[in-house]
Amino acid sequence: MTNNKQRITTISLSLAACFWLQSCGKPPQAATTSTDALQGKLVLTGSSTVAPLASEIGKRFESEHPGVRVDVQTGGSSRGIADTRQGVADIGMVSRDLKQEEQDLQGFAIARDGIGVILHQDNPVKSLKDQQIVDIYQGKIDNWQEVGGKDAPITVVNKAEGRSTLELFLKYFQLKNREIQAAVVIGDNEQGIKTVAGNPNAIGYVSIGTAEYSTSQGVPIKLLSVGGVAATTENVQNGTFPLSRSLTLVTTTQPEGLDQQFIEFASSPEVQDIVQEQNFVPLSE
Repeated sequence: MTNNKQRITTISLSLAACFWLQSCGKPPQAATTSTDALQGKLVLTGSSTVAPLASEIGKRFESEHPGVRVDVQTGGSSRGIADTRQGVADIGMVSRDLKQEEQDLQGFAIARDGIGVILHQDNPVKSLKDQQIVDIYQGKIDNWQEVGGKDAPITVVNKAEGRSTLELFLKYFQLKNREIQAAVVIGDNEQGIKTVAGNPNAIGYVSIGTAEYSTSQGVPIKLLSVGGVAATTENVQNGTFPLSRSLTLVTTTQPEGLDQQFIEFASSPEVQDIVQEQNFVPLSE
């Protein structure tokens, strides 16, 4: 009889436990871990300048939220805008401010960067005036000897259409893309740096942050001043460098959920060290 009572008590407790689990779903302790409950995949596409920064921020975000995966793809700022509008990407990456015709999108700056003109480290030319850069890109100056260098033809490296680096370069130097006499057309910053590093007679323009990071890794390139101002992250930060831009994340609507969490994280002091490590200028203090 005693054994039967014990059996009935055990069954009753088991049924009560099952009922509690069905009604509550999971223990109260697990339900309160909201920051660790983030789940899902974020797809970011766009600017090759923003991509390495977003990738490193994404890795840290993943480490804090193991249920999240962040997929970063390049292709240029125009791709970031188009993919975001079409719903192909959750977040677009754009290395400039949004244009007037892009005001249907929401933009969130996460850092600042400049655009610098680069030469091979062994090129004896130490500086170029803005007009000389214009003349080189228009083909009016086609030998380094004309600007104090060696007797060698100039290899003009230009950015492909759809790259915001190209748009800002053209705007600053008051050029039209059809006027440029390019020998090589490249896509992302890394291609531009590799092209110039591999050709002592080449000239190109890329992200200052990416160029500074590359030189710190021993890549044989050098940055020239623009408008008489040295192309450095410091001068971008203090506002004296004339060719700078915001690094921006974009969404179609005011972000919510996982999108919002990532954007807030990417613009927070928690990632300032990553921004600085990549030679960009952090916005958060």
